[in-house]
Amino acid sequence: MFTGIVQAVARLENISDSHGIRTFDMQFPSGFCHEIEIGASVAVDGVCLTVTEIITPNKLRFDVMLKSLQITTLSRFVPGDTVNVERAAKDGAEIGGHPLSGHVDFTAEVLEVAHIEDNYRVRIGVEKTWMRYIFSKGYIAINGASLTIADVDKAHNWFDVWLIPETRRMTTFEHKHTGSKLNIEIERSTQVLVDTVRESLEENLGHLLPLLESLLQEKNIDLTNYITQPKNK
Repeated sequence: MFTGIVQAVARLENISDSHGIRTFDMQFPSGFCHEIEIGASVAVDGVCLTVTEIITPNKLRFDVMLKSLQITTLSRFVPGDTVNVERAAKDGAEIGGHPLSGHVDFTAEVLEVAHIEDNYRVRIGVEKTWMRYIFSKGYIAINGASLTIADVDKAHNWFDVWLIPETRRMTTFEHKHTGSKLNIEIERSTQVLVDTVRESLEENLGHLLPLLESLLQEKNIDLTNYITQPKNK
């Protein structure tokens, strides 16, 4: 498990392919690898990877299977790229963000980056299928960082996150731009709640559910969002 608090930025030194496995050699800041062992887990831009070799006190090797390459941004990496990294949380560790599994659900694209004084807003486009799990003020993991969702537009399939200077300093987000691809892990309790609600609706409404959703969409109302969000009394 990971906490979603990025601990450092690492650099890819070498990438090689053999029999469907891609191998990454990564250079880490001094101290990051202290007492790390072969078999340990490290989140690399939000993807849980296993240490397969300790090359030097600050350089580790990881093997990445084909499936991970297919559903994450790892297939796009080239030597010299930098990535967000976090070591697996120990028992009793403070959860500064929210619990992450390191299992990326999908990739998304940066639509816009806006600098507003010391603020940094990133607008991210998402496939419609995944928008059902994205709510304003909810948690989401982007490249391994636990972030709070700001604005959401389910009609046009995008959401915003705002980054403070410290987050920008400790991560690679400063180098993202329009068109950049990001690894997204949705918040698991949100996924369970949404899926449970939808299964209940499908069971009770059957073929009427798509009709109801269509009618609500004409009024710009998302059914799942409406049901799962707390109502003001």
